Amino acid sequence: MSDEEARQSGGSSQAGVVTVSDVQELMRRKEEIEAQIKANYDVLESQKGIGMNEPLVDCEGYPRSDVDLYQVRTARHNIICLQNDHKAVMKQVEEALHQLHARDKEKQARDMAEAHKEAMSRKLGQSESQGPPRAFAKGLQVDDEIVEFGSVNTQNFQSLHNIGSVVQHSEGPLNVTVIRRGEKHQLRLVPTRWAGKGLLGCNIIPLQR
Repeated sequence: MSDEEARQSGGSSQAGVVTVSDVQELMRRKEEIEAQIKANYDVLESQKGIGMNEPLVDCEGYPRSDVDLYQVRTARHNIICLQNDHKAVMKQVEEALHQLHARDKEKQARDMAEAHKEAMSRKLGQSESQGPPRAFAKGLQVDDEIVEFGSVNTQNFQSLHNIGSVVQHSEGPLNVTVIRRGEKHQLRLVPTRWAGKGLLGCNIIPLQR
């Protein structure tokens, strides 16, 4: 196989997307070339082990008569051509493996980005479906909407007696969450006894449910 043949046969895989099959084909060609190189070295070995560099003339300058000069010259020429082909194929193998590795990395990065995007989309969807917490009473300040008063929230609120019970059994500050002018605020209230009406000195009114 000549250099031109090696370039032509490898050009189709380099022009398009390299696949695992392309790499396998290149490896098959590499092994085939190596087998041909070995066969030609065997020819040289059969000619009294003359090798690649031993002279083909005797000490007097005449062509050697103890070897087949045609076979030796042909084998040497074939080995040189095949070694060039082998070098070209090995370069193609290296480039193909590099492309495969780069494509795998790109695919992995793309998959991770898609997974992250899907997770964020799912999280956003859950957030939108849940929506903001619903208020169950008004109080503290004008138009405040209470969404959490100690352990009382929208899910377990039944009446103002729930809030009264929380206040009565509290031994420290209470965490209260309110919606004030469209914004969520976290407050801490300290229950105190007083003689007036209402709870904590505030007018807390249950919302229509």
